[in-house]
Amino acid sequence: MAAIYPFRALRPPAEKVAEVAAVPYDVVNTEEARSLASGNPLSFLHVSRPEIDLPEGTDIYADDVYERGRENFERLKADGTLVEEDEPALYVYRLVMGAHTQTGVAAAFSVDEYDRDLIRKHERTRPDKENDRTRHILTLRAQTGPVFLTYRADRRVDALVEAETKAAPLYDFEAPDGVRHTVWRAGAPEQLARCFAEVPALYIADGHHRAASASRARATLRDANAAHTGEEEYNRFLAVVFPDEQMQILPYHRVVRDLNGRSPEEFLGEVRRRFSLTEDANPAGPGKPGHWHMYLGGRWYGLGLHEHSARTLSDDPTAALDVSLLQHNLLDPVLGVTDPRTDKRIDFVGGIRGTAELERLVDGGRAEVAFALYPTSIEDLLRVSDAGGVMPPKSTWFEPKLRDAILIHTI
Repeated sequence: MAAIYPFRALRPPAEKVAEVAAVPYDVVNTEEARSLASGNPLSFLHVSRPEIDLPEGTDIYADDVYERGRENFERLKADGTLVEEDEPALYVYRLVMGAHTQTGVAAAFSVDEYDRDLIRKHERTRPDKENDRTRHILTLRAQTGPVFLTYRADRRVDALVEAETKAAPLYDFEAPDGVRHTVWRAGAPEQLARCFAEVPALYIADGHHRAASASRARATLRDANAAHTGEEEYNRFLAVVFPDEQMQILPYHRVVRDLNGRSPEEFLGEVRRRFSLTEDANPAGPGKPGHWHMYLGGRWYGLGLHEHSARTLSDDPTAALDVSLLQHNLLDPVLGVTDPRTDKRIDFVGGIRGTAELERLVDGGRAEVAFALYPTSIEDLLRVSDAGGVMPPKSTWFEPKLRDAILIHTI
């Protein structure tokens, strides 16, 4: 079963939501966050990335950063920029990006189900990022950015969600990146909850660190509460859940800073030993799975694994991913990138930035070679999660992104 709970959202008035709502804290660096929030004191980046209000060079994990975030959060509540609902509610949240539309349910979800792997995962988390978001939650006593969940589509849920969109929305605005965000307060929350109770499994699509941090924050608050009952709000975490068939995954590309001591000619020779190689590949990237495009020396090459090197889906679903095949057949044995989680020679470029960003990095000397991948499918993600597997880092880039502070869950 999948338990969902109404919650008393802390949220901005409709006339302020476009100014308050901010990109997720982890898709921008400090400089980008500072630029986005410039001239807008209501931007939630002042809370989610509060180092932007401190001197340049401030350690993003310094005590002053969390304290400034708390101060900024309290200011937004005190001046009426954020107001808590009188009653708990569920919400329907629609994202429109160009021709793509996805509509999900915003709710509080069970930390217990997360801890017991009833909410399935596919990614390892980094301790430093967990520590940061856990401290952020505990300092604010709030979860300010939703986890992005998915489930295998259920027509009964689809029908209920679609019915909710016939009412007047609470919010309907277009963010600066062109994504339209529309939110409704659900009029039939009990029916939605009953239908989700029959959904066999939920899956984390994006937001593993937020979910892990909610679990750690719950443990801290539970241990400090002698009267703990299990019904406290800290036992739940904020998320929006979308049907799998509406999800949009873009590719996550790779760039490597050097050729591991080889000349370009030597490197190409090694690649030819392992892959079929064609010249003048499409700069837009590969058009199907099992193929990769490589940018080296101002030229695009097409790569396909030799038949004896390919692995099938009947083997290990994680090993069969394009990101895994590239890692095991080229990045590790040829370029020496043994652990892409920790190796400083490799960087990742989310698909929203496009392959032009790969050309820019290589042509500008910040990388020696780049690899454009075909996007991982949502079915791949579900298959790996069902098998209890772990995807390589940076396997999926979901678009469009949910915005922080449209709906906040206080704990």
